[in-house]
Amino acid sequence: MPPTTARPAILVIGTGELGASVLAALTRHVGEHPGAATISVLLRPPAPDTGGQRDSRSKELTAMGIAIEHADVATASAAELAAIMGGYDTVISCIGFAAGSGTQLKLARAALTAGVPRYFPWQFGVDYDEIGRGSAQPLFDEQLDVRDLLRDQHTTEWVIVSTGMFTSFLFEPAFGVVDLAANTVHALGSWDNEVTLTTPEDIGVLTADIVFAQPRIRDTVVYLAGDTISYRELADIVDRVRGTTVTREEWTTEYLADQLRRDPEDTMRKYRAVFARSNGVAWPKAQSYNASHGIATTTAEEWARRNLG
Repeated sequence: MPPTTARPAILVIGTGELGASVLAALTRHVGEHPGAATISVLLRPPAPDTGGQRDSRSKELTAMGIAIEHADVATASAAELAAIMGGYDTVISCIGFAAGSGTQLKLARAALTAGVPRYFPWQFGVDYDEIGRGSAQPLFDEQLDVRDLLRDQHTTEWVIVSTGMFTSFLFEPAFGVVDLAANTVHALGSWDNEVTLTTPEDIGVLTADIVFAQPRIRDTVVYLAGDTISYRELADIVDRVRGTTVTREEWTTEYLADQLRRDPEDTMRKYRAVFARSNGVAWPKAQSYNASHGIATTTAEEWARRNLG
């Protein structure tokens, strides 16, 4: 059960890379401002064959002062999830696309059914409004369904946090943009196309700042940007960090569309086609929430120096 307290109660759904970062930042804030809020997390019920690992994680969360709720988001009904959410003032969903189609809408409907005062849906990605429906990634359409659902009501406040791509994903070998083994960088669509990047750690810090901001942030999209770079700048970064000269190859939008037609279910081909766009995947860092509030974030080059070696 959620804690019985006059303090605002915050529930985070999920403890993946993003959820863990959000939880860490929220608990740091509460540690620095005692009484600011109580923090809880929604986890899957422990499975018998993973009891030891789950018990260890639960003990770690408890030691951080985080209360634990249990439900399997994949199988629980919206009504069951609403029964849990109803005890909280703010719910932050950190369950992403891996949870499968329909999950984002189910969680949003649960939040509305519960009458949650403020809901942060999992929209930690691109500008879905700008991209619109019918993109190369069908799951993006559901993100727009969630936005429509939230905007069409006036009981639950909502905050959408747009972050661009996770910084590490740009360098993910399977994504194919930075191919260190072949000493090659591929531009998606054009060398001048840009992409906004933010690390999960920075997203956690900034999300916590948004949660506790005064005046209260509500019913709006907030744009974060750890960095915004072109694919040309990315190749330059790899050159500097590795002390080499990479081979530069442009994957045109036509080439990427053809690749997707050949294998329309391939997740990486979907994302390459999306991030070959000239709109919806990047915005100026200078106009971001973090820049306007003077909050330092990790740049692409800083990340590369720490992780590429």
